[in-house]
Amino acid sequence: MLNETLRSRWFAAGLHAGLWLLLLLVVPAVGGKRPRFREADTDPTAVSIPVPVAKLEGLFSPANRPQKTVDATTPNPFATRHFFPAPVPPPVVPTTRKVELAYQGYYQMADRPKQALIRMGDAILSVPMGGIVVSNLFVVEATAVTLTLTNSAAQTNILALNLKKEVEVPLK
Repeated sequence: MLNETLRSRWFAAGLHAGLWLLLLLVVPAVGGKRPRFREADTDPTAVSIPVPVAKLEGLFSPANRPQKTVDATTPNPFATRHFFPAPVPPPVVPTTRKVELAYQGYYQMADRPKQALIRMGDAILSVPMGGIVVSNLFVVEATAVTLTLTNSAAQTNILALNLKKEVEVPLK
């Protein structure tokens, strides 16, 4: 029902006429009237005490200003050492890393030394006895169930067959 009323021609015509009437009533008063300005009368009870400015002199005196220190090494007089961030400690550089190794067995050809099969990550290495696996880690002995590794500091690591073990080696 509201939809029909809003679409009615009589409603549109009445609304149109009402807006024109409102506009005609408002337009003559647009200019308005000038406000009446007049000189204000002095009030004898008004405060006649001046603003206390005597304390302001001490606020801006040179004795209250911070003393300026000039850095002789910089030519800029606006340079300051006050707003420097805290020194950042140097980053800790690791000296070793961990490598995951798994002994996979060994094989030997007729006239050659034993070759140990070692899984390092996703790669399989074939290392002869006395050969370097990683960094300073050497193969000492390979048997059917264990692999013995050592480094230059005479630290021994024993790897069991098909078991992963993390070994710590120095960075190059």
